[in-house]
Amino acid sequence: MTVTLAPGARSGSVDIPASKSQAHRLLICAALSQKPVTLLCEGLSQDIEATAACLRALGAQIVFMPGSIRVCPGGERSSVLRCGESGSTLRFLLPVAGALGRSAEFRREGRLPDRPLFPLDRELRRHGMALTERGASLFCEGRLQPGAYSLPGDVSSQFFSGLLLALPLLGGESRLQTEGALQSAGYLDMTLDALRQSGIEIKRDDSGFLVPGGQRYALPETAAVEGDWSNAAFFLCMGALSKKGAAVRGLSAASHQGDRAIVPLLRQFGADVAVSEDAVLVRKSALRGCVIDAAQIPDLVPALAALAALAEGETRIEHAGRLRLKESDRLSSVCAMLRALGADCRELPDGLEIHGRPSLPGGAADACGDHRIAMAAALSACGCEGPVQLAGAEAVEKSYPRFWADFSSLEAGV
Repeated sequence: MTVTLAPGARSGSVDIPASKSQAHRLLICAALSQKPVTLLCEGLSQDIEATAACLRALGAQIVFMPGSIRVCPGGERSSVLRCGESGSTLRFLLPVAGALGRSAEFRREGRLPDRPLFPLDRELRRHGMALTERGASLFCEGRLQPGAYSLPGDVSSQFFSGLLLALPLLGGESRLQTEGALQSAGYLDMTLDALRQSGIEIKRDDSGFLVPGGQRYALPETAAVEGDWSNAAFFLCMGALSKKGAAVRGLSAASHQGDRAIVPLLRQFGADVAVSEDAVLVRKSALRGCVIDAAQIPDLVPALAALAALAEGETRIEHAGRLRLKESDRLSSVCAMLRALGADCRELPDGLEIHGRPSLPGGAADACGDHRIAMAAALSACGCEGPVQLAGAEAVEKSYPRFWADFSSLEAGV
């Protein structure tokens, strides 16, 4: 689908949908609990639906209702788990399937078969699971065993989250050691928070995690999924380009989501930011480039790069090499999108170098099948003098299906 985005600043307010990242975790915890759970969850996406479909295959009953998701034990089982393009779904549920002793076929789409599983797959094989790849399918057999696990911290926090969701189910105690500094640590904090809500005990120290075995999940009867800071970042950055400003409602300032770092980063750029109990308002001020360490906030890079292209001076985004392994090579696709619209952007081995301009001419860009590139193009249109033609706009379905409706509700629309 190709859309034409009118140029110019946007203003107004948006109610942000539920956090995809937290919804994954709470859905899994609810499905592993012994009693029915209702998740208060405003808005669904392809990734959330993929996790729900896989949990149904593992035996949970899951019903989507307006504003909530009902999860109960005792559903029909299937050996086929359809992950779509969701890396979180695959990396979280592969260890869980092993902990349950389930033989399963994980069906992967898009770039997901190419995204790394090593060294998570090595640790699963070392502890009792057999994994076989056949084309886009990944087959698993065997039961995961307790013991000593070890993962490097600089590959994916999702590997740690998957194991921490699975290890409490095993018959004995396990140790998960962290090799080096852990990147995207905020996502791991979200996992630990979901586990605490479920009554699961995890002991953390400087070298990793001690996980007692034989535990049972017991998420409360009702649990709420927070608003999504990662998706909110695009609208907050739109506010930084608008004198009237843009507000996003439904955000928790106390969230464990690492992407709440968008607030101090916008202030670092020079934007006017006001935070209230459940909303954030951003208005335009003199924007200036800065240096950004993206190691803990990789999902913010597309939004920050689009904003940097319209901020005075140079912005350098560093430690973002893992973005090459997302739905697209995000360093390449962000750079290509910005340059197509007239920005001065240079791709680095593990980051981006951007020289800001007062405005961009606009033009034609491609989302490259990546939801965050599509949203970054919409943000860029707010600083363009001419329209933006965006191919592949349907990519937003992966995480934010109503994005274009929310974007259109602002001062100028699609």
